[in-house]
Amino acid sequence: MQDIHILLVEDNEGDIVLTLEALKEAKIRNAVSVARDGEVALKMLYQSPPYEDFQLPDLILMDINLPKVDGKEVLMKVKSDDKLKIIPVVMLTTSTAERDVLDSYSNHANCYISKPVDINKFLSVIHSIENFWLAVVKLPSMFVK
Repeated sequence: MQDIHILLVEDNEGDIVLTLEALKEAKIRNAVSVARDGEVALKMLYQSPPYEDFQLPDLILMDINLPKVDGKEVLMKVKSDDKLKIIPVVMLTTSTAERDVLDSYSNHANCYISKPVDINKFLSVIHSIENFWLAVVKLPSMFVK
């Protein structure tokens, strides 16, 4: 399996901690950056100050309901930018609203996953995401380290 850089865009501190713990449990060397709102995520992705040296991620895990700029708007900007659009984006959210699912796929999300409320199921989902993107999917060679 290859090492990848993950950008986690999430404002819920509990979900951040659980996600980081699940990724760490896999004992695979992943770099994980965290943006706690959509505005910071966009600054990181566009390498705007103070993120000029930010390494673009190989994978984005993103909530929909974010402060400042919501996840759907971040997704729309990422997928309409020639440099960023090849980065896979996994919408990872508590929303099960059909409108959110449709909007996400309409804006080229690579997948949409509803976060389970149960902690063990949540950890299982994170492990599944990691296993899929590390063991199954071939990422573009420009991202392979």
